[in-house]
Amino acid sequence: MDIQQIKNMIEDLPDFTGKKAVALETTIISHGMPYPQNVKTALAVEDEIRKQGAIPVTIGILDGKIKIGMTPDEIEEFGKKQSQIMKVSRRDLAYCVANKKSGATTVAATMILASLANIKVFATGGLGGVHRGAQENFDISADLDEFSRSPIAVVCSGPKAILDIPLTLEYLETKGVPVIGYQTEYLPLFYSRSSSYKLEASVKDAAEAAKIISTSDALKLHQGMIFANPIPSDYSLDNKMMETYIEKALEECEKAGVKGKAITPFLLAKVVELTGGKSLDANIALIKNNAKVAAQIAVELNK
Repeated sequence: MDIQQIKNMIEDLPDFTGKKAVALETTIISHGMPYPQNVKTALAVEDEIRKQGAIPVTIGILDGKIKIGMTPDEIEEFGKKQSQIMKVSRRDLAYCVANKKSGATTVAATMILASLANIKVFATGGLGGVHRGAQENFDISADLDEFSRSPIAVVCSGPKAILDIPLTLEYLETKGVPVIGYQTEYLPLFYSRSSSYKLEASVKDAAEAAKIISTSDALKLHQGMIFANPIPSDYSLDNKMMETYIEKALEECEKAGVKGKAITPFLLAKVVELTGGKSLDANIALIKNNAKVAAQIAVELNK
C-alpha cells in the first residue's frame, strides 16, 4: 500500500516526527466509562497533556475515516454513541474502515495508527492481557502481541486487575517486551499502587524513560515497551478488597454467558457497581496521571 492509499483512509494524515505528541485511545471513551464521565475524562486527559507542553492525539474511526487527532465534538459523539461504536483491535481495523463504520481503538489498534503518524508515546489506563482461565479458553488480548510489532512506548498503570497477572507477565517476557516500573520497583495493579510482582527494571524520571526509548530506536529493535506508572496514592484501593470484588464480577460474568470482547467492559462496569463508584474514580485518576507522565516523556524525547 502506498502513502496515497493510506491518506485516502486517514483524514489529513499528520506527521509527528520530532514533535511532542502523546497518542490516546478511544475504547476508554466508548467502552470503558459511562457517559458523561467518559467525555469529561477524555477532554481532561487532553488538557493534562497540554499543561505539560505536549500535544494530545486522540485516535478513533468515524464512518470509515481514521482520525489521528479527534476534535472535542468528535469525542462527544463517541461518548454518546457507545453502543453504536465498534471495539477495534488489529483484526478489526480493515473491516471497520472498509465498511465505513465507526470504531473505538484498543491499545493494539491505537499503537498501529500512532505508528503511521510517527508518534512514539501513548498513554492509557490499563493493558489488556491474559484473562483468568486462559488455560481453557485461550482468551489473550491482542494488545500483548502488538508490543512486538509496533515501536510505541505505552504508559499505563499495569495490566487491568481483572486479568491473570502472572501469565500476562510471562507472555510479555516470551515476546521480549520490556515492562519498566516508573518510579517503582513493583508492578502496579491498576487500582492499587503496588503488588508482590517485582520488576527487573525501573526508571526514576521522564528523562531516563526517554533515553531508553531512543536507545531502543537506535538499536532498531522495532518493538514497544511498557512503563508501569502507579495510581496516585490518594486513589489507590486495597488489593484484597478489589480481588473480592473482581471474583464476584467474574462469577456474574460467567453466569451471564458474556464472551469475547464484551468481557472486559462487563467486568469493569460490575466492579464500578460493587465498589460504589470508587473504582471509576480510581480509573479516572490513574488515566490523568498516566497522561501527565507520558507527556513529560514525550517532551524529554523531543529534546
